[in-house]
Amino acid sequence: MSHPNHLYISLMPESLVASHLTPEEFGSYIATGTKKRARGQAIFFKLNDAYAATQITGDVARRMAERNPRRSLYLSIYRVLEHTPLEAIESVHLTADDGRVLSLKPAPYQTNPGPRFHLYQEFCPVTPRVVSAFEPREFAAHITDPAAPVSLPALVFAELKLDRLGDDPEATDVDNLPYPNLEHLRDCLRELRLKHGKPTKTVIRYLQQDVLFRTLTGGIYLAGVGGKFVYFPMPTQHQLETEFFPWWRSALSSFGA
Repeated sequence: MSHPNHLYISLMPESLVASHLTPEEFGSYIATGTKKRARGQAIFFKLNDAYAATQITGDVARRMAERNPRRSLYLSIYRVLEHTPLEAIESVHLTADDGRVLSLKPAPYQTNPGPRFHLYQEFCPVTPRVVSAFEPREFAAHITDPAAPVSLPALVFAELKLDRLGDDPEATDVDNLPYPNLEHLRDCLRELRLKHGKPTKTVIRYLQQDVLFRTLTGGIYLAGVGGKFVYFPMPTQHQLETEFFPWWRSALSSFGA
């Protein structure tokens, strides 16, 4: 019996993986493992079948045909995202540490005036957390601009909730924000406010543990050189609490930063 071949880009860590598993099965596999001993979040892209067919050929196709349908095959672990056409990316999948998967499809992006400041978590190929005066599309263009002193060929990132701090670094009643060292976050926002020529400021240089999915606002963003930009919107709060409640319950009970 033949099994369909799927192609995924796993973001934590970055890798290209061929698999017989569906996105839901693959998410459970990489989040919990086959022995059910290790648990951890996962974020991955599914590439469309047409692109997958161009990559799973020859020896790779033979090895996949011989492979146990519960197994996956790693094809690359280096600079995967930048070498993948953005138009080949079909969907993104957020996997809670118990293996439950929330699947997001791309949709048109509309600029929202939003708050004065934003908090972004980068996922791939680098993982700092930064504050910025740029809204998501501006931030994407800024970070992938080859003319900038430091730039990336591609980037996956998400915006995290700042609540009242998004407009005022001195705001009170923000103890519900689950980030470590809120005073350091305030200092970074104050620096942005005072230095108008500095559009971004690093808060944390490396992602040291899982991100709380419940802090995501807006969705997942994918940026590429030349103004390429793909937006994967999060469901509304009502949808999370009704249509996607099993995943949302897992997300609410997970630990992160």
